Amino acid sequence: MLYSQFFIPTLKETPADAEVISHQLMLRAGMIRKLAAGIYTYLPLGLRSIRKFEQIVREEMNRAGAIELLMPAVQPAELWIESKRWSQYGKELLRFHDRKDAEFCMGPTHEEVITDIARREVKSYRQMPVNFYQIQTKFRDEIRPRFGLMRGREFIMKDAYSFDVDSAAADHSYEKMYDAYNRIFERCGLNFRAVEADTGSIGGSASHEFMVLASSGEDAIVSCNACRYAANVEKAEGRRGEAAAPGAAAVAKVHTPDTKTIAEVATFLGLPESATSKTLLLSDGDGKFVMALVRGDHELNELKLKNKLGWDDIRMATDEEILRFTGSPPGFLGPIGLKEPLTVVADYALLQMTNLVTGANEVDQHLTGVNPGRDFTPDQYADIRLIGAGDPCPRCEGGTLEVWRGIEVGHVFKLGTKYSGALQATYLDQEGKEQVIFMGCYGIGIGRTVAAAIEQNHDENGIIFPLPIAPFHCSVVAINAQKDEAVMAAARDIHDRLEAAGVEVLLDDRDERPGVKFKDHDLIGIPLRINVGGKNLADGKVEFKLRSGGEMLLLTPDEAVERVIADVRAALGGGK
Repeated sequence: MLYSQFFIPTLKETPADAEVISHQLMLRAGMIRKLAAGIYTYLPLGLRSIRKFEQIVREEMNRAGAIELLMPAVQPAELWIESKRWSQYGKELLRFHDRKDAEFCMGPTHEEVITDIARREVKSYRQMPVNFYQIQTKFRDEIRPRFGLMRGREFIMKDAYSFDVDSAAADHSYEKMYDAYNRIFERCGLNFRAVEADTGSIGGSASHEFMVLASSGEDAIVSCNACRYAANVEKAEGRRGEAAAPGAAAVAKVHTPDTKTIAEVATFLGLPESATSKTLLLSDGDGKFVMALVRGDHELNELKLKNKLGWDDIRMATDEEILRFTGSPPGFLGPIGLKEPLTVVADYALLQMTNLVTGANEVDQHLTGVNPGRDFTPDQYADIRLIGAGDPCPRCEGGTLEVWRGIEVGHVFKLGTKYSGALQATYLDQEGKEQVIFMGCYGIGIGRTVAAAIEQNHDENGIIFPLPIAPFHCSVVAINAQKDEAVMAAARDIHDRLEAAGVEVLLDDRDERPGVKFKDHDLIGIPLRINVGGKNLADGKVEFKLRSGGEMLLLTPDEAVERVIADVRAALGGGK
């Protein structure tokens, strides 16, 4: 491919509205252009990377036994009403009426549609297991689209859905998809983690997120330094220790003027924050309340608490509600001396605490010498705190947790019968009895993964693409070719030989200064480069350069061609 005949509208300046590096570089490299908020056109260079990743996804999905189909982007409201998500999904669901006043939505996901297909077509246990997938455009009307392809409204997604006769068979399908996802991201050359995660609005019994590690990631994850355990911090588990015997200190009330925060109380009393208890009052917004206790230097994980209580929603109590239950304003709350009965849930860490400090439910007063089990008894102990760096691994002995930032690019769910039950997708078993189908669903953000790869692989000069998803494998830069026919002839020969070997090559034949060409090629991030210039060519050499690390070698044209072919075959070998 000749650069002069391709379309790569690079930009020298970073657009003002581009916040993260992938957004900045994809705009500057001429990969995408914005049409409206959260809606982008994929320009030729960007589309090549998108298609590369799609092909890897297709190959691994097919390898895992999934079957490709394509479902409509527009979905009738009736299906969403059946699944009870029409009212639950919120304003992200773009709804509209057709000319007959029938109500539809633009599909943000396709659980309802694929379940409708299954209930119409899958009637017998003999037809399962079966897994359908598609690569298709979705639309979610994000309240604040941002970060380019990282959080757009319109986006390309691979979604797959498995159907099985029972839970055990569904677990097997889930494991096949889990393994396929690992192969997909490994083939892309990405540093990633598969982490345990919350099921969110999709629902189901279990899920894993696939996170590309990058300092700009929106999500925090933890992983063990000794075993394979990894989880989103919202899901990460704490280890339950043995309960400590109550301490000998007696409860004493201490005047603590103007000390509302844990840090202020600890400083005032000359104690570490870990010797205090943090007390929080929360509500489900519908009349239920709970008091949650965590160690003073820990943070409450509201998602864990919500799931533990089986609530649909959770929020902090208002000042008026706090006063009603405790008789005190915020800052002095504790589990002893409540004005009204409350369910009290304490984190496991409190099992090991003795002689701790709590609020006294009085302004400017705290209690010291408080011992759980002696001075108050929680209704239950549970894992309700955020896990952090240095915490012990909940799965192995001796391992500690490390914290990373990650970008979610894939998610796999065990759905069970959430959708098949609601939409009555059933089959006849071996005894002719009607049973509900078990489901799983599996999604990958296509454009988001390409953007995440850039977040993970770039430098001050531009993108550094992993070779498997680079728009081209190699670029050949002809230096001052208009002044030296031998340079252009040698560059064309290298280009043609590489193409004949199956290497995707971009030959820069433009009449531009060498510095302009080099800057453009650094920006667009093609992994391998051969610079052909008159001075080196006179000595029978060309420059071979790796975009990653900047390694530069003087090689003969034959050696350069052989090196590129070897590097490409090594990088793409996992898919062959």
